[in-house]
Amino acid sequence: MSILSIQSHVSVGHVGNSAAVFPLQRLGWDVWPVNTVQFSNHPGYGDFEGSVTPVATIRAILGGIERRGALADCRAVLSGYIGGAALGEAILDAQARVHALNPEAVYVCDPVMGDREGGVYVADDIPDFMRTRAVPASDIALPNHFELELLSERRVETLGAAIDAANALRANGPDIVVVTSFERDDASPDAMETLLVTGEGAWLIETPRLAFDVAPNGAGDLTAALFTGHYLRTRDPVIALEQTVAAVFSVLQETERLGRRELALVAAQAMLDHPPVRFTARPCTL
Repeated sequence: MSILSIQSHVSVGHVGNSAAVFPLQRLGWDVWPVNTVQFSNHPGYGDFEGSVTPVATIRAILGGIERRGALADCRAVLSGYIGGAALGEAILDAQARVHALNPEAVYVCDPVMGDREGGVYVADDIPDFMRTRAVPASDIALPNHFELELLSERRVETLGAAIDAANALRANGPDIVVVTSFERDDASPDAMETLLVTGEGAWLIETPRLAFDVAPNGAGDLTAALFTGHYLRTRDPVIALEQTVAAVFSVLQETERLGRRELALVAAQAMLDHPPVRFTARPCTL
């Protein structure tokens, strides 16, 4: 059973496919990475080398995978950072071909667009594409808090507002919405929260806030990958959320302990499937 993962790649560090492929393999999944960019490192360092993969190349790679007859074995399409809307359309075409061959396959969209600290850092056509095309086509969407506001076109400052915004996305597409890096006004400053909203209700999970001089990039990409893998194994979004959050926190904690600038995925690899801590998702009552 395989997962088609279409997102960025860096040689140094762990973002995009560099944060997704190895963790999914540790969970027992075959992963077919298709890299939307090939960079030396993520742009958070201020400079990088490399290039965006041409859309024609992405389509050719996806066509080659299809000609091998492999798409029928695909259980999920996972997309992350894309360079432009034209590339996004290629991803949606691939997702449609996968779904035609395997109706049980899910499309997991991590709508990478920006964050509260840096604002929007993608091409101008991406927010509208994510809002009108990618997220509506998805089964599972994993925006961070900032991206939830962009997608829903509303301010999100409270738990109730976040649930409403997530349900607005659900009304137009995904069955499951996971909001990462959720920072509501009335939350504890010592906690980090992740919100899950499905047709069955909403759940909130809290972890301690770790103190980094420079927070490592890629935690959102790791979250999307692990949630995909765990959800495919369990088909229970609450269990998948708890397993994912525990693993991501454990990796971040090990990264902090080692004083790393990049996620300590290799050093913490045993924690990806067997995290030493557990966090419970609690149902939300408003």
